[in-house]
Amino acid sequence: MPSPSRELRRLLPRLHTALAACIAADPSGWQAFLRRLETRFPALFALYFDLYGARYDFLYHLEELLLTMARAWFERPADLRALDESREQNPAWFQSNHMLGGVIYVDLFAGDLEGVRARIPYFRELGLTYLHLMPFFKMPSGENDGGYAVSDYRQVHPPLGTMEQLATLARDLRAAGISLVADLVFNHTSNEHPWAQAALAGDEDARELYFFFPDRSLPDQYERTLREIFPEEHPGAFSPLPPAKGLEAAPQRGTTANAPLPPGEGVGVRDTGWVWTTFHTYQWDLNYANPNTFNRMAGEMLFLANQGVEILRLDAVAFIWKQMGTNCENLPQAHTLIRAFNAVARIAAPALLFKSEAIVHPDEVARYIHPQECQLSYNPLLMALLWNALATRKVRLLSQALASRFAIHPETAWVNYVRCHDDIGWTFADEDAAILGVNGFDHRRFLNEFYRGRFPGSFARGLPFQENPKTGDCRISGTCASLAGLEKALTEEGPNEVELAIRRILLIHGIILTVGGIPLLYLGDEIGTLNDYSYQNDPAKAADSRWVHRPRADWERYARRHDPQTLEGRIYSGLKQLIQLRKENEVFSGHDLRLLETGNVHVLGYERRFAGRRALLFANFSEQEQSLSPNAPLSADLVSMRPLYGQLHLSPTGALSLPPLGFVVLM
Repeated sequence: MPSPSRELRRLLPRLHTALAACIAADPSGWQAFLRRLETRFPALFALYFDLYGARYDFLYHLEELLLTMARAWFERPADLRALDESREQNPAWFQSNHMLGGVIYVDLFAGDLEGVRARIPYFRELGLTYLHLMPFFKMPSGENDGGYAVSDYRQVHPPLGTMEQLATLARDLRAAGISLVADLVFNHTSNEHPWAQAALAGDEDARELYFFFPDRSLPDQYERTLREIFPEEHPGAFSPLPPAKGLEAAPQRGTTANAPLPPGEGVGVRDTGWVWTTFHTYQWDLNYANPNTFNRMAGEMLFLANQGVEILRLDAVAFIWKQMGTNCENLPQAHTLIRAFNAVARIAAPALLFKSEAIVHPDEVARYIHPQECQLSYNPLLMALLWNALATRKVRLLSQALASRFAIHPETAWVNYVRCHDDIGWTFADEDAAILGVNGFDHRRFLNEFYRGRFPGSFARGLPFQENPKTGDCRISGTCASLAGLEKALTEEGPNEVELAIRRILLIHGIILTVGGIPLLYLGDEIGTLNDYSYQNDPAKAADSRWVHRPRADWERYARRHDPQTLEGRIYSGLKQLIQLRKENEVFSGHDLRLLETGNVHVLGYERRFAGRRALLFANFSEQEQSLSPNAPLSADLVSMRPLYGQLHLSPTGALSLPPLGFVVLM
């Protein structure tokens, strides 16, 4: 590899010439950018060289990337530059016990961006310090994968507002102590994106941003090792392109694995051809073997950072690099790409953090978590195993996962959640289950039956998502309250079952609020929102059961949240008490966690430590009272520590009894 410092010395005069006007207008800004560039360029250069160093035009694309970064920096508002400095001084800010996340759909929660702005007092009342807006970018009408088919990263979907309104919202949230979180959908674009439309029109540079093939020769070779994501929509990972107007499709031959169709023979010029579509036919995968794709997406990323987005959820990280003969998932180059984007951000928008979204094997999830890659990561394993523990009334898989898979780099954090916009996939590792004598395939079948309400004794009311009728495999859709038993209790049972359902809701939220990391609330869960089956009447949504847990916010129900006699009030006040517990006790900062042996398969026990403080926590996943027999390691602690939360009975001998579905915190 060439010397990074030598290459930078060669490039700086060219940058200075190209940016002369910007430098003259903002000399102090240039010096700040230059300091970071000189410090962090070696890391960026090594990553970029690893990806593109074999190309003859490597230095050209590197120079273009640096110009993109510098121009974005000159456009960065002064308040965000100040935030950059603050976050560089306190890089562990997101590990505070004061952190609390919330996630909403703009239209469903508040109508539009101005409506979200008007709800800032509510966000503050709840205690949020982090607000994730589900995709709000311009998107196709009709089917658009809930906004994950992006038609323009620099435009807000018109019914929701404008980019100027987004920047204003970000400033107002920041003034309220709330960080704005958005999605960077960077594996693919919508087929309506200007890049895609230019490619269809025959633009050579635009075609090279995607994967176009003239016939099925190479797609067939790729598909020998690829898995199908949405087989009921289209088989395989490729979709046919529409024929150019007035022309019939004609098969073509002779293209390379990562190359678009040759000039003059491409889509929109002669025939249909095929395009890589891992997910839906209208979502075209981007070709990151092309450095121009990386550079363009880096520009979109920095544009969003300059609107005030502080955290980017990186969508579908596992799929972003393609290589013949592999499954094109979790490849080493995917990590290199994310680290390269991270290096760009450290220079041009240092306050920006990444959150990975990888619903894959737990080993693979962990590989994306690093200060130089994704500082934050969803914790799908904890989510899945909380629901597993409720269904089985046993904590073996959950305890095992917390003991063996929860520890991550000390400068990172999990984002822990009970529900989100997506389905529930049972992402535990089969090898972990086997250690406990559990057959992974059979157990997933059980969980699917249980949460569809089809297993004897089930309290849940969920729906299958992406069900495979041949294997019985599926994932589960449903709101927290409906899955936890509240829907069934209200419609089929009585007050006792309602109480148990509320306890389940509070129990699993108590764990995500105290286990370590950033707790994330799917707003609506805090008032016990039930499944909304009206989506089945909308042709654009009827085939996607996930819309059952994406209802429009009912503000009449929200208005009852302060009335302790209502269901909304009981759940909201209980959750607020848990949030207060977290925020008032610094011991819940960071993610130092130690599992406690409770001697009871129904009871989870764990210890939290931070800054010399210590807490013991116990969670009973059974509908019956459970006892912990005194033992040498814990007996003295149980007698000497004071209860901070929950109902418990402590005998003179140190035996602790927990009520049904009880959650107890001692300090």
